[in-house]
Amino acid sequence: MRPSFARKLLCAISLTTAALGAYAQGFPSKPVTIVAPFAAGGSADGIARVVARELGQVLGQPVVVDNKPGAGGATGLILVANAKPDGYTIGMGATGAIVIGPHLPDAPPLNPAKQLQPLAKLADIPLVLVSGANSGYGNLQSLLNAAKAAEVPMANAGQYTAHHLSAELLASTTKTRLPAVPYRGSAPAVTDVIGGQVPVAMVDLTSVAGHLKAGTVKALGVTSPNRSKLAPEIPSISEAVPGYAAPAWMGLFAPRGVPTDVSDKLAKGIQTVLEKPEVQTQILNLSAEPAYLGPKPFATFIEAESKRWATVIASLPRQPQK
Repeated sequence: MRPSFARKLLCAISLTTAALGAYAQGFPSKPVTIVAPFAAGGSADGIARVVARELGQVLGQPVVVDNKPGAGGATGLILVANAKPDGYTIGMGATGAIVIGPHLPDAPPLNPAKQLQPLAKLADIPLVLVSGANSGYGNLQSLLNAAKAAEVPMANAGQYTAHHLSAELLASTTKTRLPAVPYRGSAPAVTDVIGGQVPVAMVDLTSVAGHLKAGTVKALGVTSPNRSKLAPEIPSISEAVPGYAAPAWMGLFAPRGVPTDVSDKLAKGIQTVLEKPEVQTQILNLSAEPAYLGPKPFATFIEAESKRWATVIASLPRQPQK
């Protein structure tokens, strides 16, 4: 008796499943590449290299970092999205390219929700609201009170950056007037806050650490839900504005379509790495905070972040950058 079509189909499915299982068991059989869409030498690049070194030990194969900066982090992630979905090419992604970029008027050709597969959230990047020493704003409440009565310009690290949108979220949440003054990075924004050209700014914590110690700027609050481990003396904005949270973050992604067994192996390996106390210490030393989430919680987090920033972006006028 000739085998039926259904039996042939079941046999083919069984053989495919067995082949995939064997592939996953043998993975990785060669080096894995982490595409870091940032320039070499920064905190994000440093985190990629810490994770790569440790992940290589867990997987038993070298994990190398390939820097591909450009387009706010989208250039490297586009390479990841177009890579063969076999687990050998994965990439770092941060707030800007994953949940902000897709909603911009001139969005790059990257659809993270359809092209990328979340593996793990790695870390949060503290942002801080600062005022000039002579601005008259010694705490967050004094700033908010003033911004309800009149406009208080707020510098940021660039239009549509996490810094900019964190400030816009604060303004909309508190019903205050904090018109954005975009700069090309945190450093020039901080310079103008110190000089008195602009009274307040939302910037990277690392960019103002020395100025905080010198007393030339005052920290009014960090954007994370809780106080930063890097500077626990600075209050969280949420202490004065309940429910406010706007952390910048980064994670690891694979191309959409990686076999489940392979993505599971990568995800478990990353979790093992992030659970190591020495790795957490190294991340803190790079001015970031370990903030692990597994694939499913990370995907849920990304979806919520994307919806939130899409709403904020839709309400904003475009402004020239200084």
